[in-house]
Amino acid sequence: MQQAGQLKILFALNPVSGGKSNQNWEVSIREYFKDLQHTIEIFMLGGENDGESLQHYINTIRPDRVVAVGGDGTVQMAAKQLLGSGIPLGILPAGSANGMAKELDIPNTPVEALDIVVNGMIRAADVIRINKSEICLHLSDIGLNAKLIKYFEQSNWRGKLGYARVLFKALRRKRTMRVLIDLNGEKVERDAFMIVLANASKYGTGAVINPKGNLYDGLFEVVIIRKFSIGEIFKMFIEFLPLNPRKTEIIPATSVVINTYSNAHFQIDGEYLGKVKQVEASIVPGQLNLLIPQEINK
Repeated sequence: MQQAGQLKILFALNPVSGGKSNQNWEVSIREYFKDLQHTIEIFMLGGENDGESLQHYINTIRPDRVVAVGGDGTVQMAAKQLLGSGIPLGILPAGSANGMAKELDIPNTPVEALDIVVNGMIRAADVIRINKSEICLHLSDIGLNAKLIKYFEQSNWRGKLGYARVLFKALRRKRTMRVLIDLNGEKVERDAFMIVLANASKYGTGAVINPKGNLYDGLFEVVIIRKFSIGEIFKMFIEFLPLNPRKTEIIPATSVVINTYSNAHFQIDGEYLGKVKQVEASIVPGQLNLLIPQEINK
């Protein structure tokens, strides 16, 4: 295996990401690096003030690379500490939801994922700034999917069967919401099941919600799901089938303000944030360096 120059790599490991122990990931990391010249540090996240603690550790040891070991929540927390720093972020997909890892085609097997940490390509990705204080790396939405995430967090069901159960529950109770969207200088009103702010293209399930998704183009897409049907859901899992524009609108944007006429469920990168009536979003280009496979070019 070809090695990069000697690196100091900090791993931010969520020990119970996805409701399961990640002890095997720690073992795999130490085994991978035991005969290499790189220096590694493993920082165990504790669940409280993780962002501040990680930032302090980054400032103290000044790593060449930081790697989030966990799910999308761990990835987002680590990304917040690295915005604008130039320090690349790697991902080891150890959570129950690994949407960003899937977006970047990062393998689930430890050795292959660690190869990318050491030898991957560095590329500057955009982030979406939301309501001034939050960031979205991947996908954020208002409405049906956010409600699904709430149900999933409240349930004891896990895995694909658990996801199917909460999906059925959410679909059974689905209803449209009236929204006013201020987009690219125009105001439009819609009845929609959900509005997606999409920096990326697909959910962790593999469903493609935004075929135009590109993390590096200085844009995000506002995806308006106006009608839900089994056929449209099926198309989301078949990348080459176009979505019906009468059911799903996709509009490129650099900023947007969304107002709902009643409180609506809201999530960012898989984390449920409660109900909102207004969401402001704008693109922040090239703020986060990502470690990605050499062959990725999208």
